[in-house]
Amino acid sequence: MAKRSVRAAAKVIDAFPEHRPDPDPGAGWDPIDGCRDQSYVRRVRPQSEGQRRLMEAIDRHTLTVALGPAGTGKTYLAVTAAVEALEAGAVGRILLSRPAIEAGESLGYLPGTMEEKLQPYLRPLYDALGDRLGGKRLKSLMADGSIEIAPIAYMRGRTLNNSFIVIDEAQNCTYGQIKMLLTRLGWHSTMVITGDPDQSDLLPGLSGLAEAARRLAALDAVALVRLGKEDVVRHPLVGAMLSVL
Repeated sequence: MAKRSVRAAAKVIDAFPEHRPDPDPGAGWDPIDGCRDQSYVRRVRPQSEGQRRLMEAIDRHTLTVALGPAGTGKTYLAVTAAVEALEAGAVGRILLSRPAIEAGESLGYLPGTMEEKLQPYLRPLYDALGDRLGGKRLKSLMADGSIEIAPIAYMRGRTLNNSFIVIDEAQNCTYGQIKMLLTRLGWHSTMVITGDPDQSDLLPGLSGLAEAARRLAALDAVALVRLGKEDVVRHPLVGAMLSVL
């Protein structure tokens, strides 16, 4: 009876890897070591009409701006498209970036190297990559430079050729930062910018995402995809809460 209980518990943990206990709670946290060792075999499919439009826009446009609330799969679909492009040889590398902005509370000075300080802010990108590639493959691609995760503060002055670029949480960028990021786009590259203009952690009026999206919508070569609560793929209660909060 005890053995069956242990096997049942193991199945639950395998089904929900994010709830797997840390084998060594006292060890230093590594965002890659926590990832699965194998990737999904099946191809990611859209779960809503909005997600279908987003996937088609990424396939057909050099620059896509995805706006929508939390849980609509913006980051996951963008990272999935980036991984598929890299695996198909359509691009030579993936570059993922997001602002290192705290959500409403200060963590103070974090210990460690620059990379260690940035890891908590970049964890959602590690999660999406690990889900598509597995931990071992992700480590290998990051080691050889095929995948780079960088904070927005270090993007100025770069030209990103033959790359798939994902800018996540862009609602926490100023208009000047977004303009700087857009002008990093080089030859044979694709860029996806994701964010929720209603959930900025900047002071009121500082976020430049909504204004940048409004101006970019006038360009035929740029895809602007708006997702809504009907596209939320988390717990059904998330969509319901978004309609009242």
